[in-house]
Amino acid sequence: MVAEGSGAVAVAVDVDVGTESGLVVSLTGASLVAMMDNFTPGPFTDELNAAGVPPELHGWLSRYGVGSLVAKMGIRFLELGPERTVATMPVEGNTQVAGILHGGAHVVLAETLGSFAAALHAGAGRHVVGIEVGATHHRSIAAGLVTGTCTAIHLGGTLATHEIVMTDEHGRRLSTARITNMIRENRVR
Repeated sequence: MVAEGSGAVAVAVDVDVGTESGLVVSLTGASLVAMMDNFTPGPFTDELNAAGVPPELHGWLSRYGVGSLVAKMGIRFLELGPERTVATMPVEGNTQVAGILHGGAHVVLAETLGSFAAALHAGAGRHVVGIEVGATHHRSIAAGLVTGTCTAIHLGGTLATHEIVMTDEHGRRLSTARITNMIRENRVR
């Protein structure tokens, strides 16, 4: 569920964070739920903050962070939820030899958004693995910021499919991607 009003965006998150679950996360910085008093910052706290991940989700991601590729690409989350996830990525540093955004960078942004959204849908005790990703490139971009908007197409018990649209700062569509993730139960080790 995504709620908007007066510039604030809230996302209902169905993951276990410490002893809490079903948290509502404010992505504007205003806390909508009490922070856990016993939270100890993990080794990826700086990485999570740099990527725009709300503190309420740090417990969920504290073991692995957002991933080194996400950090290298400069991806920054603006919204996180199973039905809609939004992030930005700079063109600078992600170009190919011709000086335009690398096609693979579009796919990295798309797969990141779709995988995070699917993982939020899967919830605690389950994980997701990508089984299909594809992209169509519509126009190039040589400078600026790309925004990826991921929207759920199907949220099932074993599969989650999302469409991701990348746009430039003027709202022009740069590429369209689709990803399907398989939802698996975590193994007890």
